[in-house]
Amino acid sequence: MKNQLLKYGALVTVVMALLSGCSSTGTETDTAGAGTSVPSSQVSTGSVSTEGVTATTLGTDTAVPRVFYFEFDRAVLNAESTAALRLHAEWLHANPVNVRLEGHADERGTREYNMALGERRANAVRDFLISEGVNGNLLEVISYGEESPASLDSNETAWALNRRVEMK
Repeated sequence: MKNQLLKYGALVTVVMALLSGCSSTGTETDTAGAGTSVPSSQVSTGSVSTEGVTATTLGTDTAVPRVFYFEFDRAVLNAESTAALRLHAEWLHANPVNVRLEGHADERGTREYNMALGERRANAVRDFLISEGVNGNLLEVISYGEESPASLDSNETAWALNRRVEMK
């Protein structure tokens, strides 16, 4: 009996140690749910040339959306986005042109987290297009994070507009 209690106690201790190793104890509050932060000295930004990329590069119907919206803290495409992206993929498969996928996030969360979230969103669009037969070498992914908002307001409507990927 005593031996079983010792084994049980050791098992509980190991499980607790594993669980405590998985918890985050960040010193900064992050409203977007990121558990880690990167010092701003390790984050670099730059400019991207727009040479060869225009809003009219895509020959799909102008009624087909070129902006794809995401839920808060998510990088998952919704049904409306996948339907529009299928149309773009068909056109791009037949008419290979370079396309820039610009990922964005709303202002909530750290700058570093939002840059990574914008990139994950743009990569979700890129991965979908590739799965539909588009040549991945034609797709450029860039993240602007929270740096280029569609709306400068600070409310749910504005945040929903800022959580997007633009296809250019």
